[in-house]
Amino acid sequence: MVAIKRAYDPPSRGDGMRILVDRLWPRGLKKETAHIDRWMREIAPSNELRRFFDHDPARWKEFRKHYRHELRRPQVKPLLDDLLASARKEKLTLVYGAREERYNQAAVLKELLDAKL
Repeated sequence: MVAIKRAYDPPSRGDGMRILVDRLWPRGLKKETAHIDRWMREIAPSNELRRFFDHDPARWKEFRKHYRHELRRPQVKPLLDDLLASARKEKLTLVYGAREERYNQAAVLKELLDAKL
């Protein structure tokens, strides 16, 4: 099972493995209190795509399309395979720092992983 959760929301026992999927560490969040098991910054959208999107819901469709394209890059495939293998064994929570809970990279990743599970 794959879930998504905002980095600023308190961690819970039901989160399973918590994986931060942001390129940048969430502002103001202490590493000691975040309870992040793994930081996969390489799977996050490129800096260019992140700047383009800027969490604007009007750009969601285009962001989603371009991010899914980035996720097909050869260097990202092993990371996706690793996430899939982990999701088959235990619950994963993809953690993100954005304020926008519906339109963010973790939602795209969850959609992709759910389709493959």
